[in-house]
Amino acid sequence: MTHLIDSGQRSLGVTFPNEHEASIQLWAPLAKYVAIKIYGHPIALPLTCEALGYWQLTTTQLKPGDLYTFKLDGQEEYPDPVSLCQPQGVHGPSQAVDTRTFRWTDENWQNPELESYVLYELHTGTFTEEGTFQSMESKLDYLKALGVTAIEIMPVAQFSDSRNWGYDGVYTYAVQQSYGGASGLQQLVDTCHKKGIAVVLDVVYNHFGPEGNYLGNFGPYLTDKYCTPWGKAVNFDDAWCDGVRRYVLENALMWFRDFHIDALRLDAVHAIKDFSPVHILQELRQQVDELMAATGRRYYLIVENDLNDPRYIDPLSKHGYGMDAQWNDEFHHALRVAAGEKKTGYYADFDGLSHLAKSYRDSYVYDGQYSTVRNRFFGGKAETNPGQQFIVFSQNHDQVGNRKLGERSSQLYGFGALKLLAGAVLVSPYIPLLFMGEEWGETSPFFYFVSHTEPELVEAVRQGRKEEFASSHSDGDDVPDPQSHETYRQAKLQWNLIGQKPHQLLLRYYQTLLALRRQLPALAHLDRATLSVIDDPETETLVLHRWHDDQHVLCLMNFSKQPQSIVLPAVGEPNTSWQKLLDSTDQCWLPEPESDPSQAPESVTGTQTVSVRPESFIIYAQSHEKSRFHLPDPISQRLYLS
Repeated sequence: MTHLIDSGQRSLGVTFPNEHEASIQLWAPLAKYVAIKIYGHPIALPLTCEALGYWQLTTTQLKPGDLYTFKLDGQEEYPDPVSLCQPQGVHGPSQAVDTRTFRWTDENWQNPELESYVLYELHTGTFTEEGTFQSMESKLDYLKALGVTAIEIMPVAQFSDSRNWGYDGVYTYAVQQSYGGASGLQQLVDTCHKKGIAVVLDVVYNHFGPEGNYLGNFGPYLTDKYCTPWGKAVNFDDAWCDGVRRYVLENALMWFRDFHIDALRLDAVHAIKDFSPVHILQELRQQVDELMAATGRRYYLIVENDLNDPRYIDPLSKHGYGMDAQWNDEFHHALRVAAGEKKTGYYADFDGLSHLAKSYRDSYVYDGQYSTVRNRFFGGKAETNPGQQFIVFSQNHDQVGNRKLGERSSQLYGFGALKLLAGAVLVSPYIPLLFMGEEWGETSPFFYFVSHTEPELVEAVRQGRKEEFASSHSDGDDVPDPQSHETYRQAKLQWNLIGQKPHQLLLRYYQTLLALRRQLPALAHLDRATLSVIDDPETETLVLHRWHDDQHVLCLMNFSKQPQSIVLPAVGEPNTSWQKLLDSTDQCWLPEPESDPSQAPESVTGTQTVSVRPESFIIYAQSHEKSRFHLPDPISQRLYLS
């Protein structure tokens, strides 16, 4: 129902077209009578039934800050499904909010090109001790000094109580109250833009959370036509689907328009079931394009998708869904197996080094081959999709938190391997994503956690986690209780670690790598056509060659536990020497001094053989002297302890 949506303003829920009156619009297609109860007023005000199941009222009696509920058919009272604020939690009344009252100062902000994004994924509740948007602001100078250009915030839609990953949100429009609510998020975004940092918000349109979910009382938001991991699917193509589609589309536009969010990351779009003539993602693309034309600002749509189907990221002109970019889990899987991850679960499909090389070349590892995990031929080729359409990482909230014991890479690999993993990601022709704390080797686990108030739901979540790991782990350790406050507390970052060895050193290493990526044109331009890769499974080594104009870069990676000799390929300009810009085993990157540090020469020519130490990473470059590399100032203590 595209014609119902005005990209210039939100119409669903409670809005304030002027300071003297409120406009109320509610979708309840099966109701016979709808009224709004405003707290402090003696009589509920009836709404008028309009076309297509919408109920409407314009009134001067509802003001910003007022609490209210809706009465359906003269019976039960429910919070607003389009509530922007739930001050008393998911079961309490909604609170009217006028998002237009915030005074923005980012009128000169321009969303950077996607190619220049360096993403930093974080969870608001555990990123700082306070767990709020306001406390997050104190870390923005640190992130800027690190080299981050965009933060990616895990979902903030209102969920039960105060502890949750965010994927159990039940009020898609309301910002989690314990984080700081709508105004807190607006202030954070405004501050980010002031410091030159873009903001990506994780949103969930593939399911709705369990506790406090009253959507079914208002309309058929779900359909039993399809089955998803969360039960019934969100109704995008069944009877009454137009109201659900509008609910999602207006939500996405709201984040861009009213909160100045720069990009949305859509969770698990492979679980969105839609066989409409125009897929919901295509319609979202069309709506966002209209909004960009109206505002003059640029907004990106990023998806999590494990289908290896380029249709999702192909433009509308090529009959694609028009998404700007997608997460690429397969790069992660191949990288982790190359680094020694056991080939169990979804890792069983990956052989490590050769698949990592394929991901460097083709992005998708599986683009038509037979998958033994899926027991079918899987994937399509993404031959024409540019590098900035893929986001890669060595860890993220899923890959850490969905482990039984929530181990980060720092708990699974040695210091050398951590530097190698970082290098492999940051020299890729794709957008890199860091998971909060990885840059200093955070040691605290990141468990799955919730804070439901319904005993039966709590027990169901506990049992679900136990069953998930029953067959895949035999170490005897108990699954951490997701309901426990201690489980949540342990997931908080330990910022004090940055001042300690070897964490301080690893942080400096990440900062240097990010500076190299930014300053070397061969790495900064995400051109998949100017890349070649040579892998040697026998020695467990890989050589990545990237170039731009006359500049060439060689990245040597040794994933084995022994020193290996790598013969440089005959690439680049003949008779031009290669200058070493970074070696992860140079003395400056070692936690403790060694009598026999790196054996790699500072300068090599032609096809010379280079000795590469175990689990290490080296960058050589042509047409870029080491003296031209501007190493950023070390991150000062005040930036991370503020």
